[in-house]
Amino acid sequence: MFEINKLFKKKQRYARVRTGEKDIINKADNTSKPNIPNGLWVKCEKCGKLLYKEDLEKNFRVCENCNKHFRMGSKERINQIIDQGTFIEFDEKMETKNPLNFKGYEEKIEKNKKDTNLNEAVITGVGNIYGYETVIAVMDSRFLMGSMGSVVGEKITRAIEWATEYKRPVIIFTASGGARMQEGIVSLMQMAKTSAALARHSEDGNLYISVLTDPTTGGVTASFAMLGDIIISEPNTLIGFAGRRVIEQTINEKLPEDFQKAEFLLKKGFIDKIIDRKNLKKVLGNILSYHV
Repeated sequence: MFEINKLFKKKQRYARVRTGEKDIINKADNTSKPNIPNGLWVKCEKCGKLLYKEDLEKNFRVCENCNKHFRMGSKERINQIIDQGTFIEFDEKMETKNPLNFKGYEEKIEKNKKDTNLNEAVITGVGNIYGYETVIAVMDSRFLMGSMGSVVGEKITRAIEWATEYKRPVIIFTASGGARMQEGIVSLMQMAKTSAALARHSEDGNLYISVLTDPTTGGVTASFAMLGDIIISEPNTLIGFAGRRVIEQTINEKLPEDFQKAEFLLKKGFIDKIIDRKNLKKVLGNILSYHV
């Protein structure tokens, strides 16, 4: 006889395995899944390709599919550019205070130190590039967007002055959102201070190479970033002073799509060359060989 309650019987979610003595009930949806740790893959923002993180690091954080240059930390950059075992850091213990007593600034600094394992937004020092001793400063956009405060300006200035005294070339890798708002006028002073140090360096006949990396904006662009004897950029780097939207609203005009990109600035004569990251050390070594 047909039982109407079978129509409303809940569907069984288990598979029964007959063993002869009893049924072993296994959950049908409890299939084995591979245990994949987080952080193994990175999605390219430009082409959408999934990249194995280890391969991305081996390729200097450049997408093998579309050549997008991912942002690179200061320590990674130094390891790529400087000959192994030759780097000596300057002013490693110099730390930021709060000159204007800006509310919450100390807490923000401490959080960025913890998150990035850095003391500030720039590392300076001296090392060899293919045997040529060079003073280098590398900014890191992960630390408060690479903004330039009193310590960043002081470290860069001291590095330049050391290079001037010992007649060594200077290479600065920029990656910054500009002057640090929490330090106000003290931050803006660093633009003049670093520029003056570079002027003295140049007057003594020394070389300064500026390498622009994504992003290079604000007060850094308006000071030492654009003062190089030779100005190099990585592909598709954002380079500018004010933001695109601010400019468009000010002049009431639509800007070109590639405005403030390295390729646009190269066409207009603001930079000398765009170099892929994998070729950067070789190009810098060649320039240094001509200088010495």
